[in-house]
Formats: sequence, C-alpha cells, structure tokens
Amino acid sequence: MSLTLRIDPDQVARARALARRITAEVQPFIEAHTTTAIERAVVRLFGVEGKGPDEVPLANLVVEALADGGGLDRGAAFWMANACARTGQTPQQVAEAVASGQLDLMQVPLLPGEQIRAEAERLARAALARIHRNRRTREELIARYGERPGPWLYLIVATGNIYEDVVQAQLAARQGADVIAVIRSTAQSLLDYVPEGATTEGFAGTYATQENFRIMRRALDEVSQELGRYVRLTNYASGLCMPEIAALGALERLDMMLSDSMYGILFRDINPKRTLIDQHFARMIQAEAGIIINTGEDNYLTTADAYEAAHTVLASQFINEQFAHLSGMVDAQIGLGHAFEMDPALEDGLLYEMADALLSRTCFPNAPLKYMPPTRYMTGDIFMGHVMNALFNLTSVATGQQIHLVGILTEAIHTPFLHDRFLALENARYIFNYARHFVQEFQLTPGGRIERRATEVLSRTVELLESIAGTGLFAAIADGVFAGIRRPPEGGKGLDGVLPRGEGYLNPFYDLCLKGGAER
Repeated sequence: MSLTLRIDPDQVARARALARRITAEVQPFIEAHTTTAIERAVVRLFGVEGKGPDEVPLANLVVEALADGGGLDRGAAFWMANACARTGQTPQQVAEAVASGQLDLMQVPLLPGEQIRAEAERLARAALARIHRNRRTREELIARYGERPGPWLYLIVATGNIYEDVVQAQLAARQGADVIAVIRSTAQSLLDYVPEGATTEGFAGTYATQENFRIMRRALDEVSQELGRYVRLTNYASGLCMPEIAALGALERLDMMLSDSMYGILFRDINPKRTLIDQHFARMIQAEAGIIINTGEDNYLTTADAYEAAHTVLASQFINEQFAHLSGMVDAQIGLGHAFEMDPALEDGLLYEMADALLSRTCFPNAPLKYMPPTRYMTGDIFMGHVMNALFNLTSVATGQQIHLVGILTEAIHTPFLHDRFLALENARYIFNYARHFVQEFQLTPGGRIERRATEVLSRTVELLESIAGTGLFAAIADGVFAGIRRPPEGGKGLDGVLPRGEGYLNPFYDLCLKGGAER
C-alpha cells in the first residue's frame, strides 16, 4: 500500500475509545452468564462426538439432562469432570452412559472441589493441546508452501453434498482460489444442535458438521500439496450453535470462520443476549486456534444504502474489534467485513467506494480486512455484473484488502456454475496482477473527493458511537441503528438457552485461554 489517507488520528482514537467503553459496559453481563451452546461446546471440546437415541447429538443429551436436573448453572465441565474422575471413564464413555440412561451425572457422588477442578483442567488442557497442534501444523504448512500476497481470493462452494463440495473446492483451488468457504445449508444457524457425520443433502449449502470439516480439511491439504500453495478453509460459526461450531473448527483445523458479534442478532433474529454471550466464548477458542474471524458488516449494506450508511459499518467494525480483543484475539485474526455496494448510477461512486475501503484499511492497519463484492445491484445483465466485479477487484487491490470474496457474474440469477466461477477468478487474477502496483504511482488529492468522503464518514462514525455509548449497545440494537433492523433484548430465538452462572460455576477454558494458563 502506498495511498495515504489523511484523516484525523484523534478522531480514530476517539472512535476506538468509545467502542471500548461500549463493549466494556456489556462485558460484565456476558461474564455473569452462560448458554446451552457454550456448555455443549465444552462437552465437545472434552472429546465427545456422535449421537444417541432419536439421532440427538450426545452433547445435547448431556446438557439437556443437566438443565432438566437444575444443575447446568454450575457448568457441564463440573459434572463431566466429577463423573470422569469418580468412574475412571472418558468423557465419551460418560456421555454415552448418560444417553443410554445408565448414568445420571447429578447423582454421581461429588469429589472434593479441588479434585473436580483438577480433572476439568486436565480435560481442557488436552483439548487445547490438540488445538495448538493444529495451529502449529498450519504454520508449518504455510512455511513449507508459502502464500500468495493479498488480496486472497475467497470462493464459496455450496452443493449440499460434502463429497461434491470436495470436487468443486479442489477445482476452484486449481483455478486460483486461496480460500474455500463451504457455505452452510439454509437455516442451519437456527438449529439448536450440530448435526453429526458426513451429509449429502442440504439446501443452498452443506451442513456444518465435524465430519464434514474433516473431509474438506483433508481435501484441501491434498490440493495444497499438489499446488505447492496453502489453501485455507472457511466455515460459518454464527447462529444458535456459534460456540460449538467454533470449537469444532478449532479441533479440525479450519483457518477462517465467520464469527460476528451482531450478525446473528440482525439477520437471523437470534436473541441479542444469547449472541453476545456466545460470541465471547467462540472467539476465545478461535483465538487459541489461530483462526481468522470474518465479521458481517457487509450485510448492513444489503438493507441500508451504502452511501448513507457507511458510518454504521465503520462503527460496527470498531465494536467488533473490541469484542474480539476481549476474547483474546490479536489484530491479525480480526477480519473485519465491508462491501462494494453503492448504486452503479451514482456519479463518482468508484471514488466513494475507494474512500470507504481505504478508511477501513487506515483505521485497522493490522487487520486482514474482508471485502465483499456487489450483490444488491446485481441483475440478470451478466455483462454489467462482470464490469461491476472488475471495478470491485480494482478497488480491492488498490486499497490493500486482504480477504477478497470473488464476485460472480451470475449470482443474481442462480447458484453459480463451475465456469461462472472460473470467469470470476480469471477476472480477479487478471486485475490483481495487471494493477498490482498501480496505486504506487499516485497520491490522493489533499481535500479531494476521497479525503472529504472519508473525513465525513469518520466524523459520523464518532457521533454514532457517542450516541451508542450514551444509550448502551442493547438499546442501540433495539432502535435499529445497524442495518435499520430492530431487535429488542428479550426478543428473538434462543433466550431460553441463557442462564446466570451459579455458585461454583466451572468452565476451565476461561481461565486457561484468557488468563494465560494454556501453553501453545
């Protein structure tokens, strides 16, 4: 990058301080509560897989049994660790005994508290050791094969059949994709369980399961070796099972995960309290795994005007950054999202798009920003769509974006065919190469359109963050500040899965991950 955007650093510092204040006011509530999804994630991290009667996952059966017995507020780790230490069985064996009705966790005689805590910590350390091995494996493969400079070409596969996804993913990598995202089956984010095993049927996507993660990880490792270039794997950790899917991604060496603090609230009507509690634990585990998260601010511009609402995107990015820091994430893991979504009829729209993209890059210099292609104004005119994507590609390389979701000329018409993806990758690779150092020959005009636009957006961002700091984040979300969508704190799906932590609550991952007790 050589384009220098002159903005007031004091305004940037003010925005960051306000976002820190906003998240700090929410954090005590987060830390005083747990959710059924967090407790299921703990059970899965302890190594429990598979399903019991009626195809219900074992993790669900364990947590439901504790909830029915009134003991979940002490944490699944407390009861699982006690049972494992008392019986000498593994967490898998204990979970299977619970599922078959042979064991009631809350009737197992309690060991002294220090013994239960020691066993829970042992089980958690074993999980984190596996996650850290995955992290080292990724680092070793990247060192061996190397990576191309950004923007990384990020491409989606979504057939519904994991085995067909493998074919398409490997072909996309051979055609130039750097990151493969396996989009989830429609509405999986609303399921309050994670399916088990490999799946071959889905709706506009493939179910996120632990086995599907394993299958695609193995396939991308194979094609990475073939190409001599590390190919990253992405899946989605939003929704009612955000912590569980984050845990599974960490266990199976995913490289990126969509993990936003507010996406599920706004676009899936998941309860705000549930989502904010869940995202903290999910990102904590992803931080340990070295996973790069992708946030969802690009979605705001599908329901709000990109020219008028750019400041809401930037404000959300500052808030997402601070929530990620509270979970132990470093800047290099925080893939803040934004998008190329202005009306093509807008005069000088390209300059405004570049101003917004460059503003995000300037405010978050160490973050691997994720830049999304035009969708709102894509029509059945595939030729115009191809041109719009070309300008998006140019803006991305010119403003130093890192993760670049490839825009496809037919995505307004149907699920893209393989050749559509090839044309999109060809377009992006051509422009990235042809204009790689284009901006190094230019400087921004002081006081020009780009600088004025960025200054205005930043000023409005600070004003919005000041307003949110005054009312609180829950009230701001209820008022429709983001994307024009109103979500009250007691509304949405999943509130029944939120509960206060009880006396003696035990979850060893909080201490090991956030207090430096885990060794990488």
